[in-house]
Amino acid sequence: MSADLARLDAILGSVSVGILAVDSDGRVELQNPEASRILGVSAVTTLGRTLEECLIRTHPAVSLIRQALEEDRELSEHAIGIPSRLGGEELLVDLSVSPVGVGHETAGAVLSLHDRTIGLELEDLIDQHARSELFAQLAAGIAHELRNPLGGIRGSAELLIGKLEDRALLRFPELIRDETDRMRRLLDDLAELTHSGDLNLRPTNLHRVMDDLIDLQAPSEGWETIEVQREYDVSIPDIELDSDRFTQVVLNLVRNAVQAMGGKGRLTLRTRVDASYQVSRDQPTPVRMVRVEVEDTGSGIPPEDLPHIFTPFFTQRVSGSGLGLAIAQHWTVRHGGRIQVSSNLGEGTRMRVYLPLSISRSA
Repeated sequence: MSADLARLDAILGSVSVGILAVDSDGRVELQNPEASRILGVSAVTTLGRTLEECLIRTHPAVSLIRQALEEDRELSEHAIGIPSRLGGEELLVDLSVSPVGVGHETAGAVLSLHDRTIGLELEDLIDQHARSELFAQLAAGIAHELRNPLGGIRGSAELLIGKLEDRALLRFPELIRDETDRMRRLLDDLAELTHSGDLNLRPTNLHRVMDDLIDLQAPSEGWETIEVQREYDVSIPDIELDSDRFTQVVLNLVRNAVQAMGGKGRLTLRTRVDASYQVSRDQPTPVRMVRVEVEDTGSGIPPEDLPHIFTPFFTQRVSGSGLGLAIAQHWTVRHGGRIQVSSNLGEGTRMRVYLPLSISRSA
């Protein structure tokens, strides 16, 4: 390799944008390491071949290059999902293709790939953290303002129950008492969020926590015909978790899943060390994460509801409080993680909880 080619190779290898050049027939002539990482295929494999031969024909990069060569014009797409070849989640990538001309002829094209995954994840994480902080402040204010009045209302209802002899009238103070108790239970849930920094982190086997939770829930109503499937990554070591808070996170996700299936279906609990690096709240640089998935075969979530499911008090269930997912997100964020959701109507929902792989020193 000449000195000039070696220098060009070094320059292309140092840039953080993927660069791939093809000739007029779409055969790869140049591919830098970042392009190899994003596409999940090495330059050794692609050089001299078309991307169709190395990737699926419907791959966004393949389609964009083909269109740019056919129409001889610049094309770009933003935040396109690129399937990962490493078993992780798909990457979100900005793609741009520019034809390269020699005289009046199109001699090929250059594709640039800008991985936006980490930046978008960081934005999402910051948003989740801000929502968690606001939720905790709101919860503290509501719990403080309502506890005393509710206590007075309940006490008055008990006095009426003790004095009234007319059974027809007695049902009214009993209704007041029961509804007051329901509101106090709601306040207890809100009070859980006022201790926003209280995490008792200890070396925890997350699989044992999940198994214990399922064993306790299995005898509950609605579980009779639920098939529970466990797909655990046994290589995951004990990690630093607050087991009580983590149990609360998974319990809320599992309860939602079982309710969505109406007592019949398959509940899958899955863990793995994520193949790609993610971001954590306390360390904005990429870190390795553990992924915990709760997947159901229920009715799914309507697309218009997806942006709101973590909003406090948002629920489509008559008996729901709308706090379960908000609480799950709150404690996940406190652990330095985040939650993602994907759902298809009539097929089911998958909740993904990402937690930093903070290995205990004593593990």
